[in-house]
This record gives sequence, structure tokens and C-alpha cells, in this order.
Amino acid sequence: MPDQHPVHTFSDDALGDSDCVELAMRIRKRDVHPREVIAASIQRAEQLSLTMPTYRSENFDQAMQRAESASPEDNALFSGLPTFIKDNLPTQAFATGFGSAAVTPGIEKRHDPYARQFSELGFNVLGKSSLPEFGFNATTEPAHEEATRNPWNPGFSAGASSGGAAALVASGVVPIAHGNDGGGSIRIPAACCGLVGLKPSRGRHINSLAARALPINLVSEGVLTRSVRDTAYFHYLAETHYQNPKLPRLPLIVSPGKRQLKIALLTQSVTGQPTDAPNLKTLEHTAHLLADMGHTIEPIEMPVSKHFAQDFPLYWAMMAFMVTHTGRLAFGGGFDKERLDGLSKGLSQFYRKKMLRTPMALYRLRREARQYLSTFEHFDLILSPVLSRCTAPLEYLSPEVPFDLLFERLRAYVGFTPLANVAGSPAISLPMGFCPDGLPLGIQLSANLGREDLLLETAYALEEAKPWPTLASHNFN
Repeated sequence: MPDQHPVHTFSDDALGDSDCVELAMRIRKRDVHPREVIAASIQRAEQLSLTMPTYRSENFDQAMQRAESASPEDNALFSGLPTFIKDNLPTQAFATGFGSAAVTPGIEKRHDPYARQFSELGFNVLGKSSLPEFGFNATTEPAHEEATRNPWNPGFSAGASSGGAAALVASGVVPIAHGNDGGGSIRIPAACCGLVGLKPSRGRHINSLAARALPINLVSEGVLTRSVRDTAYFHYLAETHYQNPKLPRLPLIVSPGKRQLKIALLTQSVTGQPTDAPNLKTLEHTAHLLADMGHTIEPIEMPVSKHFAQDFPLYWAMMAFMVTHTGRLAFGGGFDKERLDGLSKGLSQFYRKKMLRTPMALYRLRREARQYLSTFEHFDLILSPVLSRCTAPLEYLSPEVPFDLLFERLRAYVGFTPLANVAGSPAISLPMGFCPDGLPLGIQLSANLGREDLLLETAYALEEAKPWPTLASHNFN
């Protein structure tokens, strides 16, 4: 795959290269008006769309109208700041397509419960970001439309399933964008695009209607950002609108922690596939940084059994089967299963052949979740790669690749992130290195249920010790 030049929209406009917190402070100081911020974001979105698609729908005129009436005195910290919502979260006044040609999008009359919580933070939503069909793939390459490309190198994937959100943030269109994570869908695109991506604990935020329907709820909602600070502020502020009494309240984390932690080092993927050299090198470097800070690093073996590698793909395939056979009920009479892509159809057929194994697979997954969480009886955090391989080039994971080959490629690629989804525990992706082709590479820190504070404190420390570059440096140097 030939190298291609980075694509970004950073410029000396009202957005600059500010993160959300800095931008909010500039608005409050009246250095810039919300309408200037929104106008700059819209201009950047339109500029980016000329070379690479990242959103499926937009509502720019209404966003500008909201910005015109916005006041710098609005109480919400993120009030008036531009963002996008992933196109699998029903949001009032927007169509929802789920990344699929099989769905006929209709304008939503009301918010999904989580979309309501997200909107209460004051964001000005510009549109819906792109994703692969129903979020099943690890690359945002819908079969029926152009792929979402990686801004660092457009010949490569932006990851998935929150790939559109990651590309929008990494390229500078918005400083923050909504994503959700059912198997790595925040952490994987964050790793591919050089961003911070936190999957919070199960139940940390209000569950979406789709998540509530799952036998084991794998899905957590969150955001992709360019700074640890924005991620910390977002999750703190989200709890001002909903706080789960079963979880400890997340304080506002603003700096590195002072505790010396015991951190497990995990290099072996859940599938047993070898981790490539660039990931191992970055992981080793990160472990040395943490050890230099006074933390104890101790290698461990994979904390779940070999059954996980068969049971999670079966559950993944079950979700595709459910979409295929209940699509008209879930997505309306316009749903056409014949227009599903090759991955969705292949997963559905895979599940049909093995569906009698479902009860035992669900039993084992719940058991494996408990076994994984027991690791935190001895360790504060687990340090691992996000992906087993460097970011994939476009077409390598395309849904048009023959299913059996694509299935094996995905199993070899996504070897670490699903553990936290099944267990419901939090995990964060941080951009701590680069692949030989110049694309960012992420490491993952995982913690026990409710311990996002440890993740954020450690993330601040790593960000301080080794500040990661963004694409803004290509414009402002």
C-alpha cells in the first residue's frame, strides 16, 4: 500500500487546535463566540468531505441557528461546542442508518435515552458520523458507500466501529465526538487514529435501548478525544445528569495520580495469535515509563480460558443473526435483509450452524467475565496492546472479502479489546507509539469495575511523560 499524505483541517480559525476544555474557556472569556466555532467546524467538515467521507448526515443550518442564539454565559461547560453522534444512536431530528444499506433511515421523533443524556451536556450536534454495518466490523468500510479513511494516511483504515467519529476528531473537524463500544469500537479507532478512547464501566452512563436488549450487555457509550483532559471532563460531567448508584461516583480527574500501582503486563492475545513487533515494542516502552514512575509491572498469562476465543465470536455472530431475522421489527418495514453486506450475512450463517451452542457459550462468557475480573484482586491495572496488528490497509478487512478469510483476519486483528466488554469493566486506549508506516499505535489500560479514576490518573501521567503528536503539528509547525 503506497504511502499517502495526511489529511487534516487544522487552521488558524476559531477552533485552532484547542481541545474542548480550552475551547470552552475561550468562549467564556469572550475570545471567540459559539457561532464562530460552529462556522469553523462546518467549514472544516465540508473541506474534509471533499477528500474523505466521515459522516452520513448533517444538520448544519440548524446548528448555525443554535449557535447564533448561544450565550457565553451558558452554564454547561461544553455548551455550544461542535460534535457528531455515531449513526447507530437514534437522535431527535436526525435520520439513523446504522451504517447499512438494508435500513431505510427515517427522521427520529425523539432521543434514545442515552442520546438524551449526551445532549444535556450542551453540545451542538452537527451530524451523524459513519460506521460499518451495525458496527460489526473493525474497519469503517460499508459495502454500499465509500470507506472512511484514516486521516494520518488515507490508504489505511480509520478503525471501527466508531471510525467516522475518530476521523472527524483526528482531522480537526471537531474536538470530541460520540462513540460506543461493544467489542473495541471506541478503543480500536482511537488506536488507529492517535486518539484517547475510554470505554467506561457497564452502566456508567444510561444504557441505550439497543444495549438493553442484549443477553449480555457488551455496549458502553463514550467519546473520542485528542486529550485525556477532555475525556476526564466528559465522563465527570455526564454523571451530573445520571449517576448509577451501583457504581462509585467518578470524581473530576485533572492530574496524574500519586499512588504506586501494581500493573499486570499482558502480551498474549485471547485468540492465541502472536502480537506483532511494533505493538510489543510500544508496550515494552510504555511498561518502562510506568516502572520509572514507581509502578510495579508484572507479566501475566491470558486471564481467561481458551473457550473465550470461540464463545465471543459466537455471540458476535448471534447479534448479526438477530439483525437479519428481526430487522423489520427493529428497523421498520423498509428493512431489506438482501441488502446486508457480506460480513453480516456470513456471521448470520455462521451462527445458524452453531446456534445450539448458545446456552453453554453464554454460561461460559459470564464465567470468564468473573475470572477476568478476579485479576483485579491482585493488580490495579492491566497493560496490553489494543490490537494484535498495526492498522490495516483499506480493503484488507472489507466486508467484500470472502467471509471465511475475513473472519480469520478479524480474529487475528482484534485480540485484546473484547475482554472488557464481556466483563463490563473500563478500559482506555492511548496513542503511545507508531507503526513503521507512520500510523499511530495504541496501548490499552484496563481496570476493575468502577475504577475509571485509576485509568485517567495513569493516562494523565503517560500523556505528561510522552506527549503524543496530533495532525495539528502538520499545520502549526
